Formats: sequence, C-alpha cells, structure tokens
Amino acid sequence: MLYAIFRLFEAALMRLPRRARKGFFVFLGSLAYTLDRRHRVIVRRNMRFAFGDAVDAALVEETTRYCYRNLMLNFLQVMENANLDPERLFESVVFEGREAVDAALAEQRPIVFVSGHFCNWELGAAAISECVTPTLSVHKMLNDPKFDAYLLRARSRLKMTMVEKKGAVKYLARALKEGGAVSLMIDQNINPKEGVVVRFFGKDVTQTSAPAFLARKYDALIIPVFIHTDDERRHVVRFEPPVEVIKTDDAQADILQTTQALSDIVERIVRNEPKYWFWCHKRWKTKYPELYAK
Repeated sequence: MLYAIFRLFEAALMRLPRRARKGFFVFLGSLAYTLDRRHRVIVRRNMRFAFGDAVDAALVEETTRYCYRNLMLNFLQVMENANLDPERLFESVVFEGREAVDAALAEQRPIVFVSGHFCNWELGAAAISECVTPTLSVHKMLNDPKFDAYLLRARSRLKMTMVEKKGAVKYLARALKEGGAVSLMIDQNINPKEGVVVRFFGKDVTQTSAPAFLARKYDALIIPVFIHTDDERRHVVRFEPPVEVIKTDDAQADILQTTQALSDIVERIVRNEPKYWFWCHKRWKTKYPELYAK
C-alpha cells in the first residue's frame, strides 16, 4: 500500500517543473530538520569532535541545516534518475580531471573509483556510469523489497550494475579481472572485521580496505572522485589524482598505507567544503561510542 502511494506521488511530482519538485523536497528537508532532533545532535557532535570545540557556531548551524536539505535532494535525484532521459539529467554536469580515467580506459586497465556521501552523490555516481564508463557498485538491500527494487532500477538504467553487499567481493573481483570499473563509498563507519583502523580528522576510525585490497590484487588504478556545486544547478564531477598501491612483501602494510591515503583525501575534501558532507552518520562510532550516547 505504501509503495503504491509512493508511485502515485512520484507520477504527480514528475509532472511538475523541476523548480517546483526541488522546492517541495527542500521544504521536506526543513521539516525534517525541525522534527528530527536526534540527527541534529549527531551532526553537531561530529563537527565539534572533528574541528574542536572552537568550531564556528554559524558553520555548525549552516551545515546541520544543509545536511537535511542535501539528503532530500539526493532522494529527489533518485526519483529523477528513475524517470528522466540521461540528456536531461546530465546537461548541467561537467567533468574535471578525467585524463587519468580516459588513459586507464584506453589501456583497458581496471579502475576502482572511491567516493563518499558528499554533495549530490546520487547524481555523481550516475553521471560517471552513464557518461564516462559503466560501473559496478555495492548495494545494501533495503528492508522493503519493492522500494529496494525501485532503487535498483533507478540506478541500473544508467549503466550502474548493483550487487548486494553480502558476497559482493566475488563480483567486484570479476569486474576488475575483466578490465572493468567498480565504485565504492569509503566514508562510513563499518564493522572492524570488515576493514582496518585509520586516522580521520586526527581520530581513529574503521574504514573499508576493499579498494586497496582489490587494487593491489588486480593491478587496478584507484581514482577518488567527488561531485561539487556552488548553486545546486551546475555540478562538477571532479576526479582527484589517481592513487597507486605500492607493492612490497608486506601486503597488510601496503593495504593499510593506501587506505590511510584515501582517508586523507576524504578528509581534505570535507575540510574544504564541510557543509556538503553527510555529517548525520555516526562516523566515529566504533572507536568513540560515547560520542553518540544520549
């Protein structure tokens, strides 16, 4: 029943001009900010933990509000990805620094794209797959199978192949063996058994080591990529300089060193434009659970 209502809502919303659709989701973001005290607290604690207690209060407030707005704009983007023609979706998207990507593709060298929940990440991921090269990404299944199928359709129609998180490694490995590209999000807290401990904003965090492990094993090029905007109309998908995994006799040390380098890149991006990152997430939960205690 809920899914049927959603599809009716979607059909009505997609008949509206883009400006009206955006306005409605911005309103939802403002409403969520007002009602959701729990995540407001998480954002503020995260920012003070990362930048110190002296962090500018105005920046914290702006970032907290924008976190809700940006989340709703990403929800809207999923809906638009499911319905709009690619030409309309990406007419305002430009790419910067893609020379290394094009060179790797010409050489048929496998690529591991790494990114995070930054700015309009749904648009960025779709733009890479549709306009640069098809990618394979890991998908965490939603609780509702109908909504889960909807999300998968929205992404797969734009040349994104999605695989369930459980058992994903074999699919990622196969794609890289065949010279393809995979895309991984690396900015969220994970189970310590699934990653390694690195530093992020000077604090210990658990982070997936999959990009470094896969790149080392299959001689893939790691390319960090993030989407940026100044006005929410024009978006820039910016490829950072590639990261090569240095191979020594100590595979564990190689993977840890590379994973730390990737964490440093994410930190630099977030420091430069803090309001665009998804601060609602409990990034430091594994090592600092007291940070999120009531």
